[in-house]
Amino acid sequence: MNIATIGTGSIVDAILSAINELEDVMVTAMYSRKRETAQELADKYGISTIYTDLESLFSDQNVDLVYIASPNSMHYEQAYQALQHGKHVVCEKPFTSTLQEAETLIALAKEKNLLLFEAISNIHLPNIKVIQEQLPKLGPIKLIQCNYSQYSRKYNDLLAGQTPNVFNPEFSGGALMDINIYNLHLVMSLFGSPNTVSYTANQHANGIDTSGVAVLKYPKFIAECVGAKDTSGMNFVLIQGEKGYLQVVGGANGCREIKIQIGNEPAAEYNAQSKANWLYYEWEVFRDIYLAKDYKRCYELLQHSRSVMNVLAEARKNAGIVFAADADK
Repeated sequence: MNIATIGTGSIVDAILSAINELEDVMVTAMYSRKRETAQELADKYGISTIYTDLESLFSDQNVDLVYIASPNSMHYEQAYQALQHGKHVVCEKPFTSTLQEAETLIALAKEKNLLLFEAISNIHLPNIKVIQEQLPKLGPIKLIQCNYSQYSRKYNDLLAGQTPNVFNPEFSGGALMDINIYNLHLVMSLFGSPNTVSYTANQHANGIDTSGVAVLKYPKFIAECVGAKDTSGMNFVLIQGEKGYLQVVGGANGCREIKIQIGNEPAAEYNAQSKANWLYYEWEVFRDIYLAKDYKRCYELLQHSRSVMNVLAEARKNAGIVFAADADK
């Protein structure tokens, strides 16, 4: 599987490091608007080709799959173009800006018999399987609490009067899309879609959310998902049942360790992840699906991504958060 990347941020560096550990996967090309921006990463990972024109990248017959890690608002158009050129696509989270964009991409991928994935690492982690196996021990679930808060250096720029992409409605930014999305993916990968969604946010003058609390109501329990880019916090996931609780140490992004307390029994600890770079696991999944041509599994993952996009859309609507992309859909 030969991959081309779009974007040169820190996430691309981490992805390239993860891919380096995988067999049957090779990054053969990179795209950046300026060659010098990509040159350091290309040299670091031995990537031979740098494109400064997207059409040239999409026309490269040596590229099987395109990985998109551009600003959020660009995901849809670039993924659409890649699919139109017959390329399989992995699109960084959030999958798209709107639900309609997600549905359009999914329909196009199916029409062209191409693989399409959202790069959301935590749902592919081995520790997610550990959680699924341990949940029955908790008894009926009543409450879920998630907190993923990470003070962004870009928030200082926002306070100084600038508008970085991650805090810009034009670029589909904000805490919900950038950071709370990990909580939503984890909860929904375990329990499916909620009955109702509400979102209460701290909003900048430009309307973007810098932090907020999403409440997902299920038939028999409530999930509270906190995401912040304007504060730091104690990151965790806590799933509470009538018989005990399960803690995801360090939060939804990484799921580094699982602790379980059942009644008065001694606490149990689990960790099924041996890779320091947990992005390895999602790319292992993408590679295996690609090699097996397992479209059924791909479409299952796409349905999950669509469901999360629907919840994101409902949450934004509830809080009155409007993106530029909304005007076109």
